Amino acid sequence: MPFVVAKTTRFHVLEDRPMQLYFSPLACSAATRMCLYEAGTEATYIEVDSKTKRTHDGKNYLEVHPLGLVPALRTDDGDVLTENAAILQYVAQALPHANLAPTDPRGLARLQQWLSFIGTELHKATFAPLLDSAGTEGGRAYALAKSTPRLAYVEQHLTGREFLLERFSVADAYLVTVLGWCVATPIELKKWPALSAYFARLSERPGVAKAFAEERVMYLAELEKRKARP
Repeated sequence: MPFVVAKTTRFHVLEDRPMQLYFSPLACSAATRMCLYEAGTEATYIEVDSKTKRTHDGKNYLEVHPLGLVPALRTDDGDVLTENAAILQYVAQALPHANLAPTDPRGLARLQQWLSFIGTELHKATFAPLLDSAGTEGGRAYALAKSTPRLAYVEQHLTGREFLLERFSVADAYLVTVLGWCVATPIELKKWPALSAYFARLSERPGVAKAFAEERVMYLAELEKRKARP
């Protein structure tokens, strides 16, 4: 079912004051950056050190989000949203011209289905244990074993499809961000032809490519800073 741009008065189109996105390089917050770039919308990007929980200007990020997790989004009216799936859906609805989400009930349910799956079954259940330096070998082995049926499920869905839904959506931004973490894990994306092709294809989209390129530079710079710390 094609997406339809809906008229809404529930979400402000951001003109007077841009959104503020709190992010850490190459974290799941990159998905929101991708979507803002896809929408061609100005925003302020505030980098958060994932270790110290400080922003680059020295402010305590815990005053923004007590758990210290990214992303957090300060909206045009000053409200602060947390949780990646919620932020992505807000961006899609606040910027309807970008057509980043369906508006019909079933399409929205499918979008929420994929955001939930990516957030729980891939992000938290699969990649988080594999990327956690403080995790146990047993925990990583368990997550790696569980990754196979989950990735097979997405592989099957994407076979013969260009996107998760009928066109590029915020769910694709989340999925391509998570798949980018494969390089830092034992997961070999090339084992999954449809997933591998999907990742390569979406990585060439202007908004996605720009976000990845910028955040890779920042990520490498952050690694160098950490090495220099006593």
